[in-house]
Amino acid sequence: MATALFINRTDLVKNSILDGNVDSDKFLQFVKIAQEVHVRNYTGSKLYDKIQADIIGGTLTGNYKTLVDTFLAPMLIHFAMVEYLPYSAYQLKNGGLFKHTSENAETPSKDEVDFLIQKERNLAEYYSTRFIDHMSFNSNLFPEYNNNADDDIYPSNDSLFNGWVL
Repeated sequence: MATALFINRTDLVKNSILDGNVDSDKFLQFVKIAQEVHVRNYTGSKLYDKIQADIIGGTLTGNYKTLVDTFLAPMLIHFAMVEYLPYSAYQLKNGGLFKHTSENAETPSKDEVDFLIQKERNLAEYYSTRFIDHMSFNSNLFPEYNNNADDDIYPSNDSLFNGWVL
């Protein structure tokens, strides 16, 4: 099945710190990663697949469109930034790995990048919590939400990232 992104480039540029001049090839893979890892975690496999199929088929309407526009798109925008920011200054080319610098700008420190990532994560968690709250009262509108089986991903009800536990 082809992957349909729940947001487009314009959504990301208008609702994040990402500049409109950034080449789409530099960040679209991070949108896909954020969608598959984070958004699918909250929607579960069946609802995620339904939304994907509707986007591909051009039939995303009604409650499903509202769900994407109001809850999933904002969540995805900020999770995409969480995934993209650590890699934003780097490129891997034939000559090796390069870190870009600008003649008239200052490269942020690791602490500053970590701060931005945490701010984006906080926003993503806020929208995740709103989604979970919405689904707890409206899951009857989305039968796929509670219809997962076997090796499907079941929807998570925890919107907070509590760090890594080893």
